[in-house]
Amino acid sequence: MKILLTGATGYIGKRLLPVLVDQGYDVICCVRDRDKFHPENSIKGKIEVIEVDLNKSETLVHIPKDIDFAYYLVHSMSTAKNYDDLEKESAANFREALNRTDVKQVIYLSGIVNSQTLSKHLNSRKNVELELSKGRYALTTVRAGIIIGAGSASFEIIRDIVEKLPVMVTPKWLKTKCQPIGIVDVIKILTGILNNERTFNHSYDIAGNEILTYKEMLLEFAEVRGLRRHIWTVPVMTPKLSSYWLYFITSTSFMLASSLVDSMKVEVIARDQEINRLLNLDPLPYKECVRQAFEKTEQNEIISSWKDSTVSGRLNFKISDYIKVPEFGCYKDRRTMRISNLDACLDRIWRIGGETGWYYANWLWRLRGFIDKLYGGVGLRRGRTNVNGIQPGDSLDFWRVLYASKEEKRLLLFAEMKLPGEAWLEFQIRDNELFQTATFRPRGLLGRLYWYSVLPLHGLIFKGMARRLAGPSD
Repeated sequence: MKILLTGATGYIGKRLLPVLVDQGYDVICCVRDRDKFHPENSIKGKIEVIEVDLNKSETLVHIPKDIDFAYYLVHSMSTAKNYDDLEKESAANFREALNRTDVKQVIYLSGIVNSQTLSKHLNSRKNVELELSKGRYALTTVRAGIIIGAGSASFEIIRDIVEKLPVMVTPKWLKTKCQPIGIVDVIKILTGILNNERTFNHSYDIAGNEILTYKEMLLEFAEVRGLRRHIWTVPVMTPKLSSYWLYFITSTSFMLASSLVDSMKVEVIARDQEINRLLNLDPLPYKECVRQAFEKTEQNEIISSWKDSTVSGRLNFKISDYIKVPEFGCYKDRRTMRISNLDACLDRIWRIGGETGWYYANWLWRLRGFIDKLYGGVGLRRGRTNVNGIQPGDSLDFWRVLYASKEEKRLLLFAEMKLPGEAWLEFQIRDNELFQTATFRPRGLLGRLYWYSVLPLHGLIFKGMARRLAGPSD
C-alpha cells in the first residue's frame, strides 16, 4: 500500500517515516526542497521523493493517483504574518489534489482546540481541519498539545529556560494548564490509526495522563535534571513583553515566540482518552518523556529537531537558489592556509559551531549573536542538531547549511542573522590547502557601510579561525 507523507522533513515526519517503511508501506515523501531531505541510507531505496509546495497548486500534479493513505503534517506558523491564510490555502489545495486520487484516508495532526477562546495558531489549525474535512476521503484528525521529545520545540524551549535561569520572574501564562504527550506515543497513535476503519471520519485529542501547568512542567523538568529552581509569576507582562522574555531566554525566533505566547494563554486539555482505549495505549508520564529525551540528546541520537525547520530562522528559501555563491557586486574575505593534517582539519570543520564554537574569538561571535537577538534575529542559541554530522538544511547557530560533503571536502553556510544584505561562509580543502571564503552581497548604501564598519573585526576573526582550522591536530 502507498502512503503519501507531507512534512517529511519536519520534526514529526522524520520520526514517522522510518516506522512506516519498517512496517512495509511504500512511502512517497512530499518535500518543498529535495536538497533539504536526507533520509537514512537504510531507507533511501525504499521511498519515493517528490517536490511539492502546497501553496503552489501547479506542483501538486506530482502527487500520484494510486495512493491509499496520506498524512498531513505541514504548517506555516511563523514563516509569515499571514500564516493562517497560507495554511488554509495549503489545506484547500491539498484536498483538491487528493480528490483526484484513490486515497481512502487522510490523517491530520492538529492542536487541541477545546477552549472557547482560541489563539490565532490554534484557530488556524481548526480551519485547516475544516478544509480537509470537505474531501472525498475519510479524515482522521488527532489533536495534540505539548509534544515532548529530543529536539522538539517544547522540550528545547523548556530546557533553555530551566538550565539558564535558577530564579525566574515569569509571565502569568505559566499558570495555564496543559496535557503533554511524549513523541513516542504520538508516533504510536499516528501509525495505530492508519488504515483503521474504526477511526475513519473521527477526531481524537491525544495527550498523556497528567494535567500540568507550564510552571509545574518547568519544575518537574528541573527535578529530572537535579536542579533547584525558583519561579514567581507576575501579572504585569503584556503579550509583547512575554514574547520578548521567551525570545531572549530561548533559541526561538521572535515570530515563533509571539505565536507560542498567544497559544500558551489557552488551556490545551484533552476532552477524553478515547484514542488510548481504542489503541490500548498507556502514555508515558511527563518525567519519563523528559528522561528519554535527555538520553537521546546525550547519546547524540536526535533524529529530528525543530531548529532545522525554516520556522526557526528568518528565511524560507530553496537551497538551490543560494548554493551558487555570487561574484558580481560582492565583497569577499578570502583566506588560504596550508594544512598540517588533512583529516584533523576536516574534522574541525565538521564540528564547527554549537558547543565547539568558532575556534577563534568566540566572545566576538557570542557578541554578534547577542546583537542579532536585539534586532530580532536568531542569535547563536540554535546550536546544531548533531555533534559530528552536518546535512544541507540544518541550522548551525545563526547559519543555515547549504552544502556539506566530506567526500568533496566542502561546507557552505548561508547567514540567517539580521543583515543589510546576504552572506555566505565557505570552507573547502584542495591540494592540502584550506580555502575559507566569506562573501557578502550588500543591499544598498547601508549594506556597504556595514561591510566596511566590521572589516577590522573580520580581519581578526576570519584570519584566526582559518589558522586554527588548518593548524596541527591536538
